[in-house]
Amino acid sequence: MVDMTNKRLSVAPMIDWTTTDYRYFARLFNPQVYLYTEMISTGALIHGNRARHLRFDALEHPVVLQLGGADIAEMTQCAEFAQQHNYDEVNINVGCPSDRVQHNKIGACLMAEPNTVANLVTHMQAAVDIPVTVKHRIGIDDFDSYEFMADFVKTVADAGCTRFIVHARTAWLQGLSPKQNREIPPLRYDDVYRLKQDFPELDIEINGGIETVADIATHLQYIDGVMIGRAFYHNPYLLAEANSLWNKPMPKREDILAHLYPYLEEQLTKGETLSTMARHYLGLFQGLPGARKWRQALSGKPQLTLDDIKKAADEVLQLNPNA
Repeated sequence: MVDMTNKRLSVAPMIDWTTTDYRYFARLFNPQVYLYTEMISTGALIHGNRARHLRFDALEHPVVLQLGGADIAEMTQCAEFAQQHNYDEVNINVGCPSDRVQHNKIGACLMAEPNTVANLVTHMQAAVDIPVTVKHRIGIDDFDSYEFMADFVKTVADAGCTRFIVHARTAWLQGLSPKQNREIPPLRYDDVYRLKQDFPELDIEINGGIETVADIATHLQYIDGVMIGRAFYHNPYLLAEANSLWNKPMPKREDILAHLYPYLEEQLTKGETLSTMARHYLGLFQGLPGARKWRQALSGKPQLTLDDIKKAADEVLQLNPNA
């Protein structure tokens, strides 16, 4: 059994997916995990609907704001927003490979500019009391040697960053889509383990291709944390199973729903749309009899009601009394 005293498990930032409605849902499965926002650009926070972008329920703590940007003044201002809105941490995205963010010098392309990232860390940490962390890849394009990554980490660590979340794949900035960048470049977990060996004073987390509690436990023998994205999203009960790492019991799906319904009612009074929220809950019964009917009941219905959700859930729970 892994000693979780100084270990961390996180739900990865995923654009359009890790909204406050998903994060609240995820928290119901596991009180220990760290929850990340979607990557939010500095422009969206400075010029857009900041209150909506930054809103979250108090139950979501610990929650981390992930920022996309490279301008020192803007990133520093947004770190201050994070602290003002009571986020527990702010994270710099140095891993997203999409063309759109490259154009704005956001994401994985910043691995080629370690001094830029170091300057961001220096100024952001000077402005806030909450931790400033970095999520990055093991390399970009042909700059994919271990030494390239280690030099990047050393430069940024020298500026004061102590926690690095490493997606254990190289990012190809040309020729691969973001989806392909999550699947095609080979996983190199050993490089992340080596990073921890070479920088034992840093907190090193690993991300990419991790899908089971057994996988999590294996990685935690070598590094300080594990981050999982799509596996947690598509099968949220994996979050419940992960409670075993802390020797905590798994909540039942019936209990999850009992806490979720009041939240949905409250959001409806605020003018939120139920069908928009419900899209995050399609995986609740993943792998169980009735899971398909549950997904069908919640999908593609603009006029979805809370009674519709309760009826669909009751039907699946009858098929799975121990779920």
